[in-house]
Amino acid sequence: MSVTGNHVKRAFKYRFYPTDAQAAELSRTFGCVRKVYNMALNARTEAWTRQERVNYNQTSAMLTAWKRTGELAYLNEVSSVPLQQALRHLQVAFTNFFGKRAKYPRFKSRKKSRRSAEYTTSGFRFREGRLTLAKMAEPLRIAWSRPLPEGATPSTVTVSQDAAGRWFVSMLCEDTIVPAPPTANAVGIDAGITSLVTLSTGEKIANPRHERKDRARLARAQRELSRKDKGDGANRAKARRKVARVHARIADRRRDFLHKLTTRLVRENQTVVIEKLTTRLVRENQTVVIEDLTVRNMVRNHKLARAVSDAAWSDMRSMLEYKTAWYGRELVVVDRWFPSSKLCGACGTIRAKLPLNVRTWTCECGVVHDRDVNAAKNILAAGLAVSVCGAGVRPQRESSRTGRSAMKQKPPRREP
Repeated sequence: MSVTGNHVKRAFKYRFYPTDAQAAELSRTFGCVRKVYNMALNARTEAWTRQERVNYNQTSAMLTAWKRTGELAYLNEVSSVPLQQALRHLQVAFTNFFGKRAKYPRFKSRKKSRRSAEYTTSGFRFREGRLTLAKMAEPLRIAWSRPLPEGATPSTVTVSQDAAGRWFVSMLCEDTIVPAPPTANAVGIDAGITSLVTLSTGEKIANPRHERKDRARLARAQRELSRKDKGDGANRAKARRKVARVHARIADRRRDFLHKLTTRLVRENQTVVIEKLTTRLVRENQTVVIEDLTVRNMVRNHKLARAVSDAAWSDMRSMLEYKTAWYGRELVVVDRWFPSSKLCGACGTIRAKLPLNVRTWTCECGVVHDRDVNAAKNILAAGLAVSVCGAGVRPQRESSRTGRSAMKQKPPRREP
């Protein structure tokens, strides 16, 4: 029996260790890519002030003319594929700008912008697990942390170097993902700071607080950087890389934790212990319900900004979005003004006020609620209503306090 799956484009990222010659070649390529991008952006900006538009084909002709000049003859020393890809990326940036999906493109900075170069099939050779880029005689020494899909061939290869000095190669391949079998299980998720997520099942997953664990190390590295004279000195560059390594450590640990958490929520594996016998229970959630949190507004609170940023709720949501799409699950997003914490899940009463320091509260009906668990259960109920019958996410019951419909009340302020 053949199993059909979804054909998706997936990027497989690996770390590699270039030789001195390869590192020098890639550094030259990064500089040329940045130069071509900035020159093309400048040309298109000048044309924009004259109420003219310059497309990709025109910038490609400009690149050919630039290579023939004496000042820019060094552009011929690197592969032409990353330079053409830089022009294509600029075209996409302008397309998003004209479509009102992004701001006007900005110039690339030598110190702040991401150092990367993209190669298409004509700019690399991939044979028997060995990747060789254009203008290079030896293949890259890649640390294969996981295998590529069987029989997969990269369509594009992106080489990058982060601020900590680490080298990465990302290969875009076509992969087949088999959707998980349908199930009736559903879970509601309430995001928080003390508990990163609270599930409607009553389980609370603690917030690892990766930034707090490395805060002292980060502060020490930043103090050392502040003592160095500003400029391009070697000591300042070394201190800058030390700060970047601490940031990279925090980001890597956070990303790893979120990947494991979101995969568990979509395809959950639980270990159940019964009479000293450990068995493996596979419990997959067909529907995942979350809140539409406005992280951009939350970080304006200076008392919570660092904790909210460290929680990375936006990254968790984006991971849930594409993983539920991969495995045939449903992700329901509840309105940000839904009073999940203040709403009694038993009688429907909406509490007038519920400060953040109140973690448990007793309703007029006598039910004692854990703030986060009650919110997760209400989020699940509202999400199932949206998924099944298309109802609104706000309860249509009357509040015992006001006697008015909850739909007519002023939307309460979202509390984490």
